[in-house]
Amino acid sequence: MSYIRNTNIIALTTILLFLGILSIDAQIVLNNGSFEDTPADATMPSGWWYVDSGTTPDILPGYWGVYSDASEGDTFIGLITRENGTFESIGQRLSKTLVAGTCYQFTIDLAHSTGYVGYNEPIKVRIYVGSNRKSKDQLIYESDVIDNVEWETLNVEFNLEKNYRYFIIEVHSPKGPNIGGNVLIDNITTITNCNRV
Repeated sequence: MSYIRNTNIIALTTILLFLGILSIDAQIVLNNGSFEDTPADATMPSGWWYVDSGTTPDILPGYWGVYSDASEGDTFIGLITRENGTFESIGQRLSKTLVAGTCYQFTIDLAHSTGYVGYNEPIKVRIYVGSNRKSKDQLIYESDVIDNVEWETLNVEFNLEKNYRYFIIEVHSPKGPNIGGNVLIDNITTITNCNRV
């Protein structure tokens, strides 16, 4: 009887350990998802690269009239659209491949600055995944116009058509290409599996 009880405990422990490993394996941590770095204008935060030409994100607070507190940690980034039709976009290669047919989720904190000198219009955020560092193969999220000056945490849930390894964030003006606008971004959380059993 004791042998059977011990065997059941070992089997249960093995199953729980296996499920825990699967849960950890399903998590994808972005490199510097909180945009922690030394505040500076026109500077790429550690762990990220520019996607479209003309991308010069600002590591905030302390520049362009933006002095808000970060939603998490000490710093965050500002991305802009310009009156000449250009916009900013950043990306990174994920630590693991996002798998086709899988549901994923994460949260992102977004806000707007009314005093981002010369770039004061509210705009949108788009997030893509892709097969290389500049490809925007699948749009996984498009925000409403971000006009809240306080940080708002938004949940992103998406399913994939193919396997992808690259993650891209861009800003977009809903009023046309010639708008000077801004979005503040912070605290992108770990990407986790949301498939329902």
